[in-house]
Amino acid sequence: MAEATIRKLDQARDGTRDGGRDGRGPLYREAPNNIEAEQALLGAILINNDAFYRVSDFLKPGHFYEPLHRKIYEVASDLIRIGKMANPVTIKTFLPAEEKVGDMTVFQYVARLAAEAVTVINAEDYGRAIYDLATRRALITIGEDMVNIAYDAPVDMAPQGQIEDAERRLFELAETGRYDGGFQSFTDAVKIAVDMANAAFMRDGHLSGVSSGIHSLDARMGGLQPSDLIILAGRPGMGKTSLATNIAFNIANAYHGEQQADGSVKAVNGGVVGFFSLEMSSEQLATRIISEQTEISSSKIRRGEITETDFEKLVACSHMMQKIPLYIDQTGGISIAQLSARARRLKRQRGLDVLVIDYVQLMTGSSKASAQNRVQEITEITTGLKALGKELNVPIIALSQLSRQVESREDKRPQLSDLRESGSIEQDADVVLFVFREEYYIKNREPKPGTEEYFKWQADMEEAKGKAEVIIAKQRHGPTGTVKLAFQAEFTRFTDLAEESHLPERYE
Repeated sequence: MAEATIRKLDQARDGTRDGGRDGRGPLYREAPNNIEAEQALLGAILINNDAFYRVSDFLKPGHFYEPLHRKIYEVASDLIRIGKMANPVTIKTFLPAEEKVGDMTVFQYVARLAAEAVTVINAEDYGRAIYDLATRRALITIGEDMVNIAYDAPVDMAPQGQIEDAERRLFELAETGRYDGGFQSFTDAVKIAVDMANAAFMRDGHLSGVSSGIHSLDARMGGLQPSDLIILAGRPGMGKTSLATNIAFNIANAYHGEQQADGSVKAVNGGVVGFFSLEMSSEQLATRIISEQTEISSSKIRRGEITETDFEKLVACSHMMQKIPLYIDQTGGISIAQLSARARRLKRQRGLDVLVIDYVQLMTGSSKASAQNRVQEITEITTGLKALGKELNVPIIALSQLSRQVESREDKRPQLSDLRESGSIEQDADVVLFVFREEYYIKNREPKPGTEEYFKWQADMEEAKGKAEVIIAKQRHGPTGTVKLAFQAEFTRFTDLAEESHLPERYE
């Protein structure tokens, strides 16, 4: 009976399955599919709805080859999710009544699926077979597109561009199980939002995003949110690289992963960090982090002015740092396309939870058109970074320089208009942070010692010493404002600031 049902379905769809031959071999190759596995799984679900939960976390309606099976699975899924029974009778009204499967009505066909279902024990195996075949079909689609585009490539499309596009599509297929894009139902979006709230409740500090390790900053931002483009900007000497390095180390050091049902590892706290250091070498970056952790001045480390005790601290710190998931790419002048390809590779091979780029102005665009115009090039870069953040579902911290007009103002605190090529950077960013240290400017205008101005300067210097401000100038998900931090210049370290009002009572 099962064979008869299969034959009827196949004849109704595409003629006979072994048709299309004329004695000289097949005229066409049918896309990989297993109608029997689809029928067996649907039958198992219809006689015992618990079978659905064995496949629901990885199998979606689009994975089915046969359109009618897609519809049956979708209707059954919706009914089961809202707590109703899914069987041939309850799903009947939601299926196309006029459609025929061979000489059977759709209802008769669904009833036959349920009647011929043997067991629910193999439901997951059937589901995996359907999923794997859907992945193969998606691979065929990508492969066909690659061949067709390579044959008929437009003049202005470089082969490298096609490679990067294929890599992006393959990455998406590897991550999601099928390549399609397009619309997502609001139900799915709500489910993701609730899952995010649950993750925030379970995570240390109750943050919806990845903790930066700086509590006062997390309190304003709720951590670093997935898919956000966070621009961290400042004038030279303000410490933007130091802050980015501090945050990157804090996240990598706090990393704790948990194995998921599909074998992948998901970060419960902290995360895997990718750091694109376009300005400094990986050795310089490592020296900064070691200096911060051991509290030994980086200049002393470089000059070798350290004691035996200091050296032991350095060795102990280096052993600890070898275990943290912080990966550095020191390629200078990298293009947005190369950066995206390397980030995808890192996510596939090692995992990726946060991406840091130091800094935007040292990157290059990929298209010839943008190379002629710097504003267009920065636009391409920021748009590409925003798209990459959404694709990888990770926060991206991109550092940016500020224009010199800051220096000509009395109040040196940065504003959004100070961003170089500000239009696209400001527009594409979800969060814009400015690092500002009053101490830097006060120190540079030291008057002659002994004068009245000097004593006033000394008082201002005392007030500003070791303090920094992170100005949240733009934030899509929360309030703007200023976060005050402590800054230890000799160790290039930002930490939470202990305010006088919060210190314990002191007696002279």
